[in-house]
Amino acid sequence: MVNDHRTGRDDMSGLEDLYREIILDHYRSPRNRGELPVPPATRAEGFNPLCGDEIVVYLQLDDPAKGDDAVIDDIRIGGQGCSISQSSASMMSAAVKGHTVADARHLTRAFKAMMSIHEGELGGDGSESELDGDAAEVGEIALGDLDALKGVVKFPVRIKCATLGWNTLLQGFDDSGS
Repeated sequence: MVNDHRTGRDDMSGLEDLYREIILDHYRSPRNRGELPVPPATRAEGFNPLCGDEIVVYLQLDDPAKGDDAVIDDIRIGGQGCSISQSSASMMSAAVKGHTVADARHLTRAFKAMMSIHEGELGGDGSESELDGDAAEVGEIALGDLDALKGVVKFPVRIKCATLGWNTLLQGFDDSGS
């Protein structure tokens, strides 16, 4: 850690503050909030029984028959819950909109790998062989604002909050036939 002598704070504290602000911004002003008509959109619901968080994903693909090559034309997020689940869903929707299902699946794996890598570093339940492959995958893709959620792993019960929207997105792909 490097201490910033002007403020008396170290760089890590500043980074944590930035991450906290990104999470709060997505919580206060969620991206892609709302609903889409079903059909043609697919509606998927995710629920975390441990804390009561709920995520609803509305997914509009250009042509679900294209499978992983289908493009996410539109995505809307609904539900209620803690700042972690809601901001993660907001960040997820912004990150995947306009991309192919394959790209979204890849990003989902990378995000979940980031969560499991850090969980493993904290003595979580990730196996070493899984972590090696996941580490390579995270290195291949820039997570942008999603990096702000790295700190969640300090609170293992909150990892399910952070991944709820992502798991619901995957369910939406399955429900749409992609």
